[in-house]
Amino acid sequence: MPANTSPADLYHHSLQLLLDKDIPAWVGLWAEDGILEFPFAPQGWPERLEGKEAIAAYMRHYPDHIDLYDFPDVRIHRTTEPETIVVEMRGVGRMVETDGPFDMSYIAVVAVQDGRFTSYRDYWNPLAVQEPGADFTGSTR
Repeated sequence: MPANTSPADLYHHSLQLLLDKDIPAWVGLWAEDGILEFPFAPQGWPERLEGKEAIAAYMRHYPDHIDLYDFPDVRIHRTTEPETIVVEMRGVGRMVETDGPFDMSYIAVVAVQDGRFTSYRDYWNPLAVQEPGADFTGSTR
């Protein structure tokens, strides 16, 4: 993506890459020193991933665990900082291992610089992983 890509456009593009299951291209949207945080991560799950390599390792097997179909209800809110957005959305699909439904609501605070994600705080619902068999990436638990 060009360096002047807006945070909202970059974010929408990232969602399409997840739907396409193109994890290498999704990771390619990150700055080398990007930080991905999960403030509500349950015990034993990562709270902070530092650097593109750590993010790539975390996401590598994502499509093996979650088959995403859609991101309905994406709402992007601009902030007083032009490089930062707040996103409200839902991800829907199925859990590959159990063939059960996947339906997760998210709020994310995302910062972008030079057309790359530099910071992404993902406020997802940790109660969803307490269901039997729930495993969203398989690579970090």
